[in-house]
Formats: sequence, C-alpha cells, structure tokens
Amino acid sequence: RVLQPQAETPKLHKVLAQSGMGSRLEMEQLILEGRISVNNEPAHIGQRIQFGDSIKVNGKPIRYRIDPPPPRVIAYHKPVGEVVTHDDPQNRPTVFRKLPRLQNGKWQSVGRLDLNTEGLLLFTSSGELANKLMHPRFGLEREYAVRVLGALSKEEKQRLLDGVQLDDGMAAFGSIEIG
Repeated sequence: RVLQPQAETPKLHKVLAQSGMGSRLEMEQLILEGRISVNNEPAHIGQRIQFGDSIKVNGKPIRYRIDPPPPRVIAYHKPVGEVVTHDDPQNRPTVFRKLPRLQNGKWQSVGRLDLNTEGLLLFTSSGELANKLMHPRFGLEREYAVRVLGALSKEEKQRLLDGVQLDDGMAAFGSIEIG
C-alpha cells in the first residue's frame, strides 16, 4: 500500500499576513479588489499556494517563505524482468512505471539491479539524498545477500576483501560470510 503524502499548502491570505502585509481580513479585501496575482493570474478567496508560486501585490513581486515539500522515499521490491531506467530503447518494463506519480520532480533510484536480478530498491524524490546514499565518499556501508554458483577459493575471497579499483574509486567487501 502506498500512502500519498499531501503536503500542506497554506491559504494565500494567511501567507500574505504572515509576511507582514497586514491582517488576514485586509489580505482578503486586496484579493477581492483584484490587486493580488499568483503566477500572473488573478488570485481568488481561499486559494492555496505552494513552494515556487509567484505572488504579486499591486503588480510588485513579494517575498514569502514556504518550505519545499520533504523528500519522498519508497522501498520497492524489483522483480526479475524489470529494468532500472526511465527510458528503455527496447521498451522493456521499467521499475518507474509502477511507482506513484510525482507532482514535481522525478523518482531517482538509489543504486540499481540488472534485468535478471530481484531485490529491494530505494527510490527518492531528492537528488541530494540519493547522492548521499550512493556516492562512495560518504562511506555508507551496504549489505548484500548474494548466491554464487560453485564455491569461492581463498584467493578469490581475499581479492574481494582487498578490493577492486572502479572508475569512481576502490570497492571492497568489509566481510564475507558463508550463508
């Protein structure tokens, strides 16, 4: 079950009053007189605004503060047969087709799994959060459960523990436990 968060969007007259323009009643009167616009459209009583809206009083932009909505995060179990990409030239099923729609921005995957791999993936609406979770410089430790055909030799296991050089830095296992 996916719960859709409804970020609270305050009413225009309340935001104007909090920005020091006057009382709420006075702001409602300005709205009725047609002296306030939101996104270059005449404002109306009861109108709600959100982060990023442009508000003008008597044609002059005003400064106001509404915090951006918090980042959204979803845990998703990717089945075999889906690819982790927004656009697939081969038109295969993608994980993004099953995620809820975002009003602003887009989902970003935290890591990826290949077509023939199933497992848990995280998705977020925040590029900053995705970067902090994925980039090696932040040192986030990850735990993987991997099934290997055959057995690892002592040399192979040691090579994985010592690490291998990738384009973005050294990657190594902290520990390997036989399951």
